[in-house]
Amino acid sequence: MKAEKFFTSKLGIIAAAMFATFLWGSAFPAIKLSYTALNIGANEYDKQLLFAGYRFFLAGVMIFLFFTLFKQSLKLRRATIVPLAQLGLVQTFLQYLLFYFGLSYSTGMQGAVIAGTASFFQILFAHFLYADDSLSVRKWLGIALGFGGVLIVNLPKAGADFQFGIGELLLLLAMMASAYGNIMAKERAASMDVSYLTAYQMLFGSIGLIIVGGASAGFLPFDFNSYTLLLVVYLAFLSAAGFILWNNVMKYNKVGKVSMYLFLVPVFGVLLSGLFLNEVMHYTILIGLMLVVVGIIVVNGQKSADKAPKEKLQSSA
Repeated sequence: MKAEKFFTSKLGIIAAAMFATFLWGSAFPAIKLSYTALNIGANEYDKQLLFAGYRFFLAGVMIFLFFTLFKQSLKLRRATIVPLAQLGLVQTFLQYLLFYFGLSYSTGMQGAVIAGTASFFQILFAHFLYADDSLSVRKWLGIALGFGGVLIVNLPKAGADFQFGIGELLLLLAMMASAYGNIMAKERAASMDVSYLTAYQMLFGSIGLIIVGGASAGFLPFDFNSYTLLLVVYLAFLSAAGFILWNNVMKYNKVGKVSMYLFLVPVFGVLLSGLFLNEVMHYTILIGLMLVVVGIIVVNGQKSADKAPKEKLQSSA
């Protein structure tokens, strides 16, 4: 009851949602810093996958440890193995295969703004999968604003070519995988506890990443020191802690009441990339970010007016 009281209070909702989105936004500079510190090149796909695998395996372990401390059993049930493996394939393996590859070719700021499109893809998928969740004029407007923002972010700077290349395309595909994975998670959460579902899908997906990456790069190609180890632990922590906080906010509140906080992910991502990566915040970044934020607010603004609360959806970075 103490948890419910906190996560339904105005201060609790704001604090938990802002901290979760801050953590997800900080993933963009943290990944870029990890690539630099571990000498992972843009074309070293095997090492990128292996690094992602380490991160999400550790995140899954962290979730297990957290719930073990509170005496909550997460023992694997045989009947759930296949649906969990399917979710892990999309939500962790496929999403982060595309995400890590894409971010290696893009900047942290561009990646953060493009991450905002996950909300729009989620709306599009829901339109085609659920008869009672069709697209309205308001939603179409929000989607148009969001994708317009992504295009503006990638407009050519002075003397440069149009910058929407392989990195940005892969990031968009990663957001599509994220959105579809959220819908898969929603459907599976009807028969499984969300903490159980997320911990195992992270573990299953991460094992796939480790096997594929390690088969080519070897399983210990990195020269870890205290700094790089701290980066891996932090990336794992932000995934585990972000899930725990956001899941509790979603558990005790209607989605329409809290979903607009997701616009803070690209905001934090852009600001932190500028701070830690020394990336220049061109005017196109600011205009594109504003359009993505407005688009997300417009799209999610309709949800608060819906009579029936939407299902719980999980987010990731």
